[in-house]
Amino acid sequence: MFDNLTDRLSRTLKNISGKGRLTEDNIKETLREVRMALLEADVALPVVRDFVKRVKEGAVGVEVSKSLTPGQEFIKIVQAELEAVMGDSNEALNLACQPPAVILMAGLQGAGKTTSTGKLAKLLKERDKKKVLVVSADVYRPAAIKQLETLAADVDVDFFPSSADQKPIDIVDAAISHAKLKFFDVVIVDTAGRLAVDTEMMDEIKQLHAHVNPIETLFVVDAMTGQDAANTAKAFGDALPLTGVILTKVDGDARGGAALSVRHITGKPVKFLGVGEKTDALEPFHPERIASRILGMGDVLSLIEDLEKNVDKEKAEKLAKKFKEKKGFDLEDFREQLGQMKNMGGMMGMMDKLPGMSQLPSDVKDKVDDKMFNQMEAIINSMTMKERQRPEIIKGSRKKRIAAGSGVQVQDVNRMLKQFTQMQKMMKKMQKGGMKGMMRNMQGMMGGMGGMGGFGR
Repeated sequence: MFDNLTDRLSRTLKNISGKGRLTEDNIKETLREVRMALLEADVALPVVRDFVKRVKEGAVGVEVSKSLTPGQEFIKIVQAELEAVMGDSNEALNLACQPPAVILMAGLQGAGKTTSTGKLAKLLKERDKKKVLVVSADVYRPAAIKQLETLAADVDVDFFPSSADQKPIDIVDAAISHAKLKFFDVVIVDTAGRLAVDTEMMDEIKQLHAHVNPIETLFVVDAMTGQDAANTAKAFGDALPLTGVILTKVDGDARGGAALSVRHITGKPVKFLGVGEKTDALEPFHPERIASRILGMGDVLSLIEDLEKNVDKEKAEKLAKKFKEKKGFDLEDFREQLGQMKNMGGMMGMMDKLPGMSQLPSDVKDKVDDKMFNQMEAIINSMTMKERQRPEIIKGSRKKRIAAGSGVQVQDVNRMLKQFTQMQKMMKKMQKGGMKGMMRNMQGMMGGMGGMGGFGR
């Protein structure tokens, strides 16, 4: 997400430097570039106009502090305005009411309402320790009811049955009565979607909303629709008292226009981002972290949260103990590390959150893709445990067998073993030099990725 915008802004903001003061003349060209970058990212025109105007007002005549260059000062102003456009901070769900707290999910067909219902149920159950009930009021698509039932089983939350011959209001009434009886904390209602905003659909959801009076009404919208996402959100916002927005499919959106437009156009906060297909791929929306990511400064706080959530602490301790006892780092350890990386959204997901990654040459970035890591994992999976523990025994015939088993060429196996040897050396240096030793070698490692052409191509 934001790849194009980050690249364009990083190039643009490099140009404004060496000035003792920011003036209208010396920021004119930079502002024009910022405007073009936002328009190319499919940010809505009124948002772009307002944003550029506010940055200009905030920048012109500002004395550059001794600790900052004009470029840094300007970036500070741009960052503050990006945060203001998206909302000052994360707005959490308001569940402070007599249980059960009812959350109504609204949106167009195909936006990801049902999937988001399952993801939100999982998040509330695991993070907030809530007892959650999900129910589908989508009587027009029996497949949607079945899909939610399957998702509920996957994330281990309760599902309230419904069928296509019932009225949405009756379904939700019955679900809420059941929730009261069984002491549920939260009921999430998945509603019907249409392919476009239409009067019949709006009237139905208005009636349902008035009858149920949910504490949260979340609009679910596909980020990849760009400006349309903000316009559709406004149409729903005019019809319903929305309390927030869930932007889905942001992992597939390189532009990021929706995230920057929705709050400004609807006045409603983005509360969550859907960042993948997995049931745990729902992140709280933090404007300050997203602004930092857009400007290529990374998002270390989210990366730490990902580590906390996804890294198997037992395995990590086992590896640390192995290091301490100087027993080395073998291919089985490497395979486990690749698996944990996958759980954190893959290498691209991690790189997106690391500071300075936007400065990496594009040829290096292109080669560090997740296909490469999937291929490495497949190669290791085709080895015996003995081979994983003692890679030095992998010679001619073994290489042929491993290549055949993982669907690659022998040269791919050779390349993976070479890369693993580099990783081993880095781990040894880490044993000697600790964290500083690792940080010194990380840069070399990223450069070394450039020599991995062929993987995932």
